[in-house]
Amino acid sequence: MPSQATSNPDFRIRPTTIEDSELILQFIRELADYEKLLHEVVTDVATLQKNLFGEIQHAKAVIGEYKGQPVAFALYFYNFSTFMGKPGIYLEDLYVKPTARGHGFGKMLLAYLAKLAKEKDCARLEWWVLDWNTPAIDFYRSLGAQPMDEWTVNRVSGPNLDKLAQLL
Repeated sequence: MPSQATSNPDFRIRPTTIEDSELILQFIRELADYEKLLHEVVTDVATLQKNLFGEIQHAKAVIGEYKGQPVAFALYFYNFSTFMGKPGIYLEDLYVKPTARGHGFGKMLLAYLAKLAKEKDCARLEWWVLDWNTPAIDFYRSLGAQPMDEWTVNRVSGPNLDKLAQLL
């Protein structure tokens, strides 16, 4: 989707380019710091460039700019619902700089992704939220998001991923 005007004439949403790789990494680090997970960030600019802008683009990102300055971003990828038989959009990261919060920028980024989901005939837009992040949970619920409490997230990574892969 091209650059998108919003209900706020000073706020625009635009797709990222490879030149935004350092900015994307900065946003990822700021979000991780807010989530108390900065110690888990191991990616670097080269890795982001390869995976967001390389031959196989595993995810996409958009930047929210207020008066020409980047203040927010969303990183997402397509998943697939076998029950619906359609793709969906999974929002990996949504972040608005603390100084830019309270202006509806997060809501506009979510609306952008919802519009994209509709244009791509996706069945849904979904994401995770940390259970202690009450402001985010309340915000998402105010937009009609429904928590999926009956599901438990599972993850295999690091040495356990290596072990599992060796079972073949």
